[in-house]
Amino acid sequence: MSIVIKIENLSKMYRLGSIGTGTLTHDLNRWIAKLRGKEDPYLKLSQANERTKYGNSEYVWALKDLNFEVNQGEVLGIVGKNGAGKSTLLKILSRTTTPTTGTFKAKGRIASLLEVGTGFHPELSGRENIFLNGAILGMTKQEIKSKFDEIVAFSGVERYLETPIKRYSSGMYVRLAFAVAAHLDPEILIVDEVLAVGDQEFQDKCIGKMKDVSKSGRTVLFVSHNMSAVRNLCNKGILIEKGMLIKNGTADEIVNIYLQKNQSNNLNGIIDSTASFVNTGEAKFKTVLIKNKEDFNVDNINFQSPLTVETTFEINNDLKDYFIDLRIHNLEGIILTHSMNKYISKNLTPIQKGLYKSKVTLQNNFQPGSYTITIGIFHENGYYMDFVENIAKFNVLRVGDNGMDGYTYPWIEGNLHDSAIWKIEKLR
Repeated sequence: MSIVIKIENLSKMYRLGSIGTGTLTHDLNRWIAKLRGKEDPYLKLSQANERTKYGNSEYVWALKDLNFEVNQGEVLGIVGKNGAGKSTLLKILSRTTTPTTGTFKAKGRIASLLEVGTGFHPELSGRENIFLNGAILGMTKQEIKSKFDEIVAFSGVERYLETPIKRYSSGMYVRLAFAVAAHLDPEILIVDEVLAVGDQEFQDKCIGKMKDVSKSGRTVLFVSHNMSAVRNLCNKGILIEKGMLIKNGTADEIVNIYLQKNQSNNLNGIIDSTASFVNTGEAKFKTVLIKNKEDFNVDNINFQSPLTVETTFEINNDLKDYFIDLRIHNLEGIILTHSMNKYISKNLTPIQKGLYKSKVTLQNNFQPGSYTITIGIFHENGYYMDFVENIAKFNVLRVGDNGMDGYTYPWIEGNLHDSAIWKIEKLR
C-alpha cells in the first residue's frame, strides 16, 4: 500500500494577538539569521500550546514536531481536545497556511471541508457555487457537469439551487459543501468537525459517503469529537495534545486512550476558571453538582432513580432574558439528552446581575454506564455567554448489588425538554 501523505518534523508557530509574523524588526531579525545560516531566533521563545494557562512568551507552538504517514485508502481519525492543533494540521495539509518548520508531502488532489462556507461566494447561487467550488478544486467544467445531478441529489437543497447562498442556513451550507467535495473525485478528502452542524440523517449519509470514498482507494482525514463516528468510520487514528502527537495507532486504540484521559468526576463541584470553551465575561458558571432524590451530592445513581443537576452561575450584566442549556453525553461524545430552559422573569425586570442557582430534575432512563454533563448559558440574542463541556461525570448503577438481577434495561434517549423540571432562584 503506497504512502499518500508523509509528515516529517512538522511545526507551526503563531504570534499571539498578531496577524502575520509580527513587526518589521522581527522579520528583519529572521532574515539576518537566515543569511547567517542560523535558525529563526523566535523559535526558541515559543511555548507549548496550553490554552488554559497564561505564558510569558507571545509565541506559541500550535503544532510541534509531528511525524506520521497515511497510506492510500486509509481513513485517519484525528482526535484531541479543543485547541489541541487538529484544525491547524488540516489547514497546513489543505495548503491554506504554511508550516513554520518541517515538511509534508501529499500525492493527488486534495478536497477540504474545514469551515462552513469555505470556498463559497455568498452572493452567488447554489448552482453557481457548485461550479466555482469545483473549479477551485481543479475540476474542468465538463467534469463538474457530469457530477452535477449527483451533487444536487446528495445535498438535498434542490429547491434552493437558484437562491444566493447567503440566505442558506449553516446546515444547508454544509450539505452543499460536503456534496461538492465528496463527489468531485479527490484523491484525499479532508473533513473537519463541520458535519456537527448537520442533522443526524445527513451526518449518517456523509459517513456512508466517506466509507465509499475509502473503499474506492482514496484517503480520508476526519476530525471529530464524536468518538462513535470515529470508531465507525476510521481504521487508523492519531491523538494530538497541546500541538504534539501523543499516539499513532488503530482507531479503537486512539478512542480508548482519549476517553480514558478525559474522564473527570469533578466531585467537589467547583468549575475551574479555565474550563470554559466559550466565555464572554457576561456570565460564568461557578459549580455543578449531581444530586439524588434525597438531595445528596452523588456521582453514582441507581437506574430510574430521579437525577437532578444543580448549578450556580453569576450574571454580570442586567438582562431581559437568558437560557440555560443542559446536555448529557455518553463517553463516546454522543448527546443522549438535551434540555433547555428559557428563564422568564416575573419579579425582576430586567433580570438583575448577581448569583443564581438552577436545578433541573430529569427522568433517569439511561442504561447502566457512565455519562458526562455539558452546560451552557446564552444571551437573549442567541450567543453563548459561557459554555463548559464535559464538566461532570456520573454513573448509572444496575438494579441489585451483584449486577446479575435479570432486569431488562430500556434504552431511552432524546430531547427531555418536556419532561425536565427546572427551578431557578436568585441567591444574591
